[in-house]
Amino acid sequence: MSSQFSLDWEINSSSEGKLIRHFLKEHEISKTALTDIKFKGGKILVNAQEENVRYILKANDLLTVIFPPEETSDGLKGEKIPLDILYEDEYLLVVNKPANMNTIPSREHPTGSLANALVGYYQIRGIPATAHIVTRLDRDTSGIVLIAKHRHVHHLMSKQQKAGQVKRMYEALASGGFPEDRGTVNQPIGRRSDSIIEREVREDGQYACTHYRVIQRFKGCTHIVLRLETGRTHQIRVHMAYLGHPLLGDDLYGGERSIIQRQALHCKKLTFIHPFTKFEMSLEAPMPDDMISILKRLP
Repeated sequence: MSSQFSLDWEINSSSEGKLIRHFLKEHEISKTALTDIKFKGGKILVNAQEENVRYILKANDLLTVIFPPEETSDGLKGEKIPLDILYEDEYLLVVNKPANMNTIPSREHPTGSLANALVGYYQIRGIPATAHIVTRLDRDTSGIVLIAKHRHVHHLMSKQQKAGQVKRMYEALASGGFPEDRGTVNQPIGRRSDSIIEREVREDGQYACTHYRVIQRFKGCTHIVLRLETGRTHQIRVHMAYLGHPLLGDDLYGGERSIIQRQALHCKKLTFIHPFTKFEMSLEAPMPDDMISILKRLP
């Protein structure tokens, strides 16, 4: 595999006469990326000859952009940790993260994270990438995580996120019974003034909107699916606690831990537009065993 990430375009008549600079802007390659290409080891080629961004494109030209090589952060060590891969191509990786695994290292858990596993996976396979995680999950939340294999791909997927085109569906086990079969929580979320971790619904918080639907009711517990319009930290956990239905196992927000030792929350479905094929991608991850076993035992 090439040691550097690259993109190719065959120029058609609609792009004839454009400067490379303008063409690349239309394809969402930023000024910062162009600066890095110029000064940090990248190249712009037209028909295999090096050119600069002022070159005027002609029909049938083959334009190639070679990005500078990526370097892994010195503080991020690759580890040989198995990955449950749901999808992979040269641009993206989608994995099913287990509970009790950080997405990125923390002070309390400096090793064993998904980022460590990714770097280890790339090193073994000779993939010239570092960890570009597009959608993060809390340590104790299981389910789907979207990863970009290059900084530019991460940039494209982040723009999709901001435009609401990256959609995630969750399922959870919440305490108590919901009187309605579906509902929406539209309450702002901010950090509690006395905590660096805990969030709460507060007037000066950021806009947050969560939609939920009941799947099945049990004695003292309800199985629900949730869809987010925003992605605030701890959003589902905070909104369910606000309704008086904290997630089972979520002791930070008042959940009962006698049945499960982590918040019963799983990202079950991810939908997005592939940044290069432009096809809609939809992937699902089955509910993990600890949550399934609870559903089997509940009356």
